[in-house]
Amino acid sequence: MYKIAKASLPQLYKAIAGSNALYLPVKKAGQTNYAPWTEDAEVDIETLKTVKSAKDAFFPQSETLYTCIRDGKKIRIEAEELINESFVVFGVKGCDVHGVEVLDRVFLSEPVDTFYAARREHGIIVALACNEPELSCFCKVFGTDCSEPEGADVVTWLVGEDLFWKPVTEKGEALTGQIKELLEETDDTAVNEKKAEIKDIAEKIPNMHLSLDGWGRDDKLERFNSPIWEDLYKPCLACGTCTFVCPTCQCYDIKDYDTGHGVKRYRCWDSCMYSDFTMMAHGNNRTSQMQRFRQRFMHKLVYYPTNNDGMFSCTGCGRCVDKCPSSLNIVKVIKAFEKEGK
Repeated sequence: MYKIAKASLPQLYKAIAGSNALYLPVKKAGQTNYAPWTEDAEVDIETLKTVKSAKDAFFPQSETLYTCIRDGKKIRIEAEELINESFVVFGVKGCDVHGVEVLDRVFLSEPVDTFYAARREHGIIVALACNEPELSCFCKVFGTDCSEPEGADVVTWLVGEDLFWKPVTEKGEALTGQIKELLEETDDTAVNEKKAEIKDIAEKIPNMHLSLDGWGRDDKLERFNSPIWEDLYKPCLACGTCTFVCPTCQCYDIKDYDTGHGVKRYRCWDSCMYSDFTMMAHGNNRTSQMQRFRQRFMHKLVYYPTNNDGMFSCTGCGRCVDKCPSSLNIVKVIKAFEKEGK
């Protein structure tokens, strides 16, 4: 266990960035999101939740796959190079680390997504425990420990005027070696007290005690055919906000763009809440907003866990609770079924 004074964090960021690209929460125009570190950036690691998750670091909102270039009567295809340099994602909360684990099961299963795999190979995750979970949080329901995130390469805690630093993996040990001269060895007394304090706060948040009884089971049709969906979906605006702030949503579209110097094929995030999602020549197999709304939550709470050893495709980050303009979210869905005893 190590520690560094909060006042010295700019030096820490500079040292990390000396040998790795560094991404961390940056405040811009009043909003905090992950962005590349620069010396003049307004770093904001004390904000509990960035607007979007750290998912962008491994599954970018938009990325070029290859470019087609006309050369006389021939067409040359130039594949986009895979990332081959290390980078650090700093300040990732436990729910977002958990989100990367969900994405791993999608993109690292056969056939492996090589773009994602390259980023996971070269990416180093430095997690940051939550100082004070909010009322919209429900990470404990889905097995996330906000007091000590699991699955990261390094875990850190903000305690008083210090940042405590604990390497967990080989990647974490290697990163620690690069900046060790800035760190001071210490014991874990202060961290253990902080962890107990965080857990005590989490226990008092009502949504941390949601019941998942009946979800994640093989009997899909009972939930699928429930009349509850007909009442739940009606306020939905199909804006897609919930999918774009979610740390586990992995749907994307593939498009072509004529640059004037060739055609770039790229992929970009898409949303199952949109009426043209998976549109084909014959139309769309989900023709109503109710069906699209149902699909989103059935996937997270039934289909995904059925196919992934019981792991749910939700981490309880609460972003959908905070951001939905119609106050529709996964918590409301779970409670609606619990109320009906389904």
